[in-house]
Amino acid sequence: MPSESAPPLPSFHESAIPDASRAGADDPMAVLVGILDLQAALPGIRRMRAWGHEVLDVQPGERALDIGAGTGTEVIELAGRVGPGGEAVGVDPNPAMLAIARGRAETADSPARFVEGTAYHLPFPDGYFDAVRCERVYQHLDDPAAATAEITRVLRPGGRVLLIDTDWHTVITHPGDPEVVTRLTKAMLETTPNPASGRHLRGLLTAAGFTIDDIGSEAVIWNPETARPLFTQMIASASTGGAITEQEGRDLLATMEEGIAKGDYHLSVTMFAVLGHRVN
Repeated sequence: MPSESAPPLPSFHESAIPDASRAGADDPMAVLVGILDLQAALPGIRRMRAWGHEVLDVQPGERALDIGAGTGTEVIELAGRVGPGGEAVGVDPNPAMLAIARGRAETADSPARFVEGTAYHLPFPDGYFDAVRCERVYQHLDDPAAATAEITRVLRPGGRVLLIDTDWHTVITHPGDPEVVTRLTKAMLETTPNPASGRHLRGLLTAAGFTIDDIGSEAVIWNPETARPLFTQMIASASTGGAITEQEGRDLLATMEEGIAKGDYHLSVTMFAVLGHRVN
């Protein structure tokens, strides 16, 4: 199964590597961490996460789990909310990413804990947690119903879950030849295991017996520094798969850079969030 902390690591053009991670451009993990940090700084991501913490409403003394913990920022946030009498745990399948998260928790003097695991196999007993959050993991899953069942298992009766995910069918890209952009987007959707994950979150929780308490959304607008790696990955993949030609890819990148230079640029995708609680 792909890493649950971020999309599979692409082959970046050197010019597309963010400045924040360019110093470690020869280190794939450094590149990935740099991209995750840039994404975390996007205003749309920050608003979605702030809203999510508000509605999940983790309290002092509770046990909270973050699935697909990545760099650990949200687990550190949860640790501050549960306080010394509670427990905040992050799960990620990538040992190198877990090391990054543990280092950041240590720097922040946070008691956040990190363990290796996947959304399909959470290494905890039944009914252990009061609250679970899972952000941008479902888009990478081949069997989201199985992951939802596993979340149900580790939640106590009455426990809350917050699922946040992207619906890649809502992506908007400008500028660029519309016909080429359409083929590019289609190729990206075909290589993403669960590209419409955002729209299915409510149904998955309902089918698993949860009561839905709130729903939110955010059209996340990507700035050029954050969008370049994604856009370059999409073009490289589509070109390799034959959806667009290499020349069309080069032209699209050039058009994108021209748009950025004159301020006529847009890349966005909608994220959805669903809050529910386990009935029994």
